[in-house]
Amino acid sequence: MSGPLKLERQGAVIEALLSRPAVRNALDLALTEALLAALASAERDPAVGALLLRGDGPGFCAGSDVKEMAQASMAERLRIAERKALLMQRLARSGLPVVAAVHGFALGGGFMLAAGCDWVLSAQDARWRLPEVELGFFPPWGIEALTRRVSAAAARSLLWGIEPVDGARAAQLGLAEEALPAQVLLERARAVAARLAALPREAAQSVKPFVAAHVATAGLDGLAREVYRRNCEAGGAEGTFARFGAQK
Repeated sequence: MSGPLKLERQGAVIEALLSRPAVRNALDLALTEALLAALASAERDPAVGALLLRGDGPGFCAGSDVKEMAQASMAERLRIAERKALLMQRLARSGLPVVAAVHGFALGGGFMLAAGCDWVLSAQDARWRLPEVELGFFPPWGIEALTRRVSAAAARSLLWGIEPVDGARAAQLGLAEEALPAQVLLERARAVAARLAALPREAAQSVKPFVAAHVATAGLDGLAREVYRRNCEAGGAEGTFARFGAQK
């Protein structure tokens, strides 16, 4: 199967492979839409009990496709950010458990995408970082997922992004459930996904909506997009977008 997302059925689990290795699986609009469609399709299939998300090539996901953002108007950038925020909302509200297997790196939007999954396994040597503030803008989506996982103090330091954290530290902070040697990561992720998929569907699908109803993060991504818009209009991100927009 061609395209930015490859899907494979493993029993009651759908494995979704981010497949843009030439750009380190950068999350563009097409990949975002493919993930939304895959999640919706899995939810409609009564034989599917869980989704496993992983990356092709050397890492999980290097973040949002900044070149796409650089070549877009401000209105288009906000629309793309809204679709990515919708993906995060769908992940949070879906009854299906979603497992993420993070190897190599989870940067920017890839960091947020992983954080939005329900059971995150990270390679011990994986590199996690949010570089957006250094690039001149606030992350326009994923804040709700981040603040559901880590403390306010940890969120603050991670958003400044001056130092990456490895998988072991990510697990300590709550970004990941487990940190494992890279060579056993996929095997363990598949085992966890299979266990989750085997749970009684109705009971399993009650867990996430119940927990979400008692965690007050709703609306933060909308506020984040407004901050992002102001950052861009103030010129803080101008150099970043000019640099990426000039790339062939």
